[in-house]
Amino acid sequence: MRNIVITSFVTLDGVIESPEKWSFDFQSDDTDQHNLDVLLPADDLLLGRVTYEGFAAAWPNMHDESGYADKFNAMRKVVVATTPVDAHWNNTKVVRDDVVAQLRALKQEPGGDILVWGSATLAQTLIQHDLVDAYELLLCPTIVGGGKRLFADDGQRHKLKVAAARTLTGGMVALRLEPATVATQAAGAGAG
Repeated sequence: MRNIVITSFVTLDGVIESPEKWSFDFQSDDTDQHNLDVLLPADDLLLGRVTYEGFAAAWPNMHDESGYADKFNAMRKVVVATTPVDAHWNNTKVVRDDVVAQLRALKQEPGGDILVWGSATLAQTLIQHDLVDAYELLLCPTIVGGGKRLFADDGQRHKLKVAAARTLTGGMVALRLEPATVATQAAGAGAG
């Protein structure tokens, strides 16, 4: 089974919207390397309509020495949308109906990771239906006070474990979080 991995820049107050307004102060060469390391094992991008449209307007014309842009452009893009999408970016598939069932089926296909960039509404749907296998977050030491958040304010608790954490030279913390398993939760319940 393939993994769905949510990756995003995120503020201390949980905002992922408009990272171009607050993340650049903390980016460095190792930020780029981290993003490349997250991208390489992925075969598909899973995006919401708004993120897709922004990416489709910019990425097809990008190139870089690391190969990041070439990989990003070559990947299959799976767009979840309830409204019409101009799916002109190469290798794009639009999912409109039975979204959760189609995403569960996508996880069963052969291949590498399915990478979700930003896409707050989509991410919250994936989280709600326990479809997320990992979070690759670049935590920026800033508070922006408002905007779309990664995690819904719905009163539901989602226990995660830190699989990896590293401070990058620009000041971000690269976090890999994974859902805590039932066995891990049970083991932790007896500690005290």
